[in-house]
Amino acid sequence: MNSSLKGKVHSFQSLGAVDGPGIRFVVFMQGCPYRCPYCHNPDTRPFSGGEEYTVEDIVKKAVRFKSYFGEKGGVTVSGGEPLAQADFVAKLFEELHKVGINTALDTAGYPVNESVKSVLKHTDTMLCDIKFASEDEYKTYIGTSLETTLRFIEECNNYNTDIIIRHVVVPGMTDSVENIKQIAALAKRAKSLQKIELLPFKKLCVQKYNELGLDFPLKDTPECDRKTIERLTETVR
Repeated sequence: MNSSLKGKVHSFQSLGAVDGPGIRFVVFMQGCPYRCPYCHNPDTRPFSGGEEYTVEDIVKKAVRFKSYFGEKGGVTVSGGEPLAQADFVAKLFEELHKVGINTALDTAGYPVNESVKSVLKHTDTMLCDIKFASEDEYKTYIGTSLETTLRFIEECNNYNTDIIIRHVVVPGMTDSVENIKQIAALAKRAKSLQKIELLPFKKLCVQKYNELGLDFPLKDTPECDRKTIERLTETVR
């Protein structure tokens, strides 16, 4: 691989504050094989979309924001599902490390192969979603396997990577105390677990679905309030 390797990018966010440690330059990759019912970026799903960038293009963009990163900040690659373009992300992270920029990956987990391992070698922080607590729910709602995510988390244990487990709290679906306890138990498979982040389900994405002519599966589900997140976070603690 070389720095001219191209990847499909949906968009960039200059100074993100919720995508890993510190202030982050966020790269949203195009394309995702999963179909999460609460997906807030349906426009990143098609692999046919996006714009091609080289590794060098993105490194140049990131370097411009380096002075804002401080000690903990850096670049986060999200999506879509970034590991669907693992070769590109691996080279991007390698080049970012060469210029002293911290790397983070936001993923739902992915089948482990040599390309994915190459990404992990150059990942400082892993933000990994555990979307549901059971195999049946994963197959019903996501179209993949919980075991795939758990095996991915266990593979991360072989690398010097901090792990943050994320879980979206959806009223009537994932907001029970028992569910959160199960998620916390699964998260313990990560030896370098830093914390578990409970994210409230929101519906700011409804307009995107409408514009794309897509049906939002949870359009009639109420948003998750702050008190629920606080209560369930105490359960995790």
